[in-house]
Amino acid sequence: MQMIIAPAKKMVVDTDSFTATALPQFLPATRQLLAAMRTLTLGQAQTMWRCSDKLAQQAYRQLQELDLENAATPAVFGFSGIQYQYMAPDLLTAPALRYLQTNLRILSGFYGVLRPFDAIVPYRLEMQSRLPLPGAKDLYAFWGSRLHDALDFSQPVLNLASKEYSKAITNYLQPGEQLTEIVFGQVVDGKFKTRATQAKMARGAMVRYLAENQINTLSGVCQFDHPQYRFDEARSTATKLVFCRRDS
Repeated sequence: MQMIIAPAKKMVVDTDSFTATALPQFLPATRQLLAAMRTLTLGQAQTMWRCSDKLAQQAYRQLQELDLENAATPAVFGFSGIQYQYMAPDLLTAPALRYLQTNLRILSGFYGVLRPFDAIVPYRLEMQSRLPLPGAKDLYAFWGSRLHDALDFSQPVLNLASKEYSKAITNYLQPGEQLTEIVFGQVVDGKFKTRATQAKMARGAMVRYLAENQINTLSGVCQFDHPQYRFDEARSTATKLVFCRRDS
């Protein structure tokens, strides 16, 4: 089984906890993106990043100093957003980490597809960023079908990514290929709703659960053991597994 997840804006450098084992598979394409980003002025970069002056200045300095060839932080430890905090990879056992390396794929606007132990550096580029690129109107067009083609659809593939990133896969699905969407939500005033922060927490917790229990079947995914969520068979379909908060 494979899983796709989104990256996180917040990143760290961690070269002490674990050692990266490989370079990202689409590094030549990443070099192209880096070259394009370095042609931007600070103002243009800030407009693309849609962030404060302070963050833009920090990110712009980082952009000029970024060294792809000497990256050393394993991807799953380089991202430190909410989903990754609840995944807590630094607390996983060796077998669980091996499971992640085999089964987990991180989608990235900058790196394309990352395996957990691919060496990365901190960057700022979301999939929806409006980066001027020759021959491509946006990052979705730049990456084309490459992210889809990097996945193995001969086995179940779970979508634990946001729509911003999963769109890079769903647009290229072929007949017979199935991307099973995982939805976390709750009933509010009689309506089922998804709240972004809670969903990120649950996605991280699910990745951790699957790794700890070496889950490789959709039936095993449905057994996700979480104090706040239960599998909602009534709301689920053949291509969507829904988990509802227990207090709903």
